[in-house]
Amino acid sequence: MKQSFSSASSFFLVGLISTCGILSCTPKEEIVFKGVRHVVVEAQGIEPVLTAEAFFNNPNNVRMKLKEIHVDVLVDGKLSAKVRQNLKLSIPAMSDFSVPLTARLSLKDLGLVDTIINLIGGKKYEIQYIGFVRVSMHGLTIKVPVKYREERRIQF
Repeated sequence: MKQSFSSASSFFLVGLISTCGILSCTPKEEIVFKGVRHVVVEAQGIEPVLTAEAFFNNPNNVRMKLKEIHVDVLVDGKLSAKVRQNLKLSIPAMSDFSVPLTARLSLKDLGLVDTIINLIGGKKYEIQYIGFVRVSMHGLTIKVPVKYREERRIQF
């Protein structure tokens, strides 16, 4: 006796196989944001340049690629810089990795005279990093949120 599949059951079977394939490509565990370190602020004219490294951990047993950095830098709660980079950085399996961040800080919203006085005196500023990095694994992209806050002295 010959049985034939109906189009509905074959559609269901294709959908089930596709779903299983996609789910097997996603990481078992999320990438972990560990913080921002090695922060250096150098005065270059009126707009200091901030360089730092954002640290992450890949707990999965598969390699990934870092595709994009999309981080806003806020100084005392005001947007001071935007870091937008497209990369193709390889992320090893089951390891820590770092992402370089470079941003030219715009302190003009804080007031020019106050900013100059505070920079000469070495005032501490609250610096926030808010955004995400995008990684890919087997063609699927994943957003990893970045949210970090610290106080940093900026001085000429």
